[in-house]
Amino acid sequence: MTALDDIGGEGRLHDLVETFYDLVETLPEGSNLRRLHARGHGVPHARVEQFNFLSGFLGGRSYYKEKHGHMDVKLMHAHVPIRQEDAENWLTCMQRALDDEGHAGPHIDKLRQVFRRVALILVNDVADWESDMEKIE
Repeated sequence: MTALDDIGGEGRLHDLVETFYDLVETLPEGSNLRRLHARGHGVPHARVEQFNFLSGFLGGRSYYKEKHGHMDVKLMHAHVPIRQEDAENWLTCMQRALDDEGHAGPHIDKLRQVFRRVALILVNDVADWESDMEKIE
């Protein structure tokens, strides 16, 4: 049994990712996350890639690895300026998505802890893009 099985399979994971990004797109906590995604491929792309990554991360099919050749979450985000506040805001949106989708129990508590560890690992000192633009002008 995998963590993906614990949350109800790919269909339930898809619902979770959609709910998460709906929250990112509407909650005040998602504002900087939206800005960061806009600098990349955008939220619609992130919806697809988040599902692809989480499927493999949770023990299901490794769609992300099949497509990109790795599952290195730090490498994926190495170019993105991620602050402590961004990690906390991502976690707030994911916590709410888990709640909104009715996920509860010890396996979800463990998943929340894993998400927290991963989110905090991504915090870095990459220069903010807005600051870079000011230097250019």
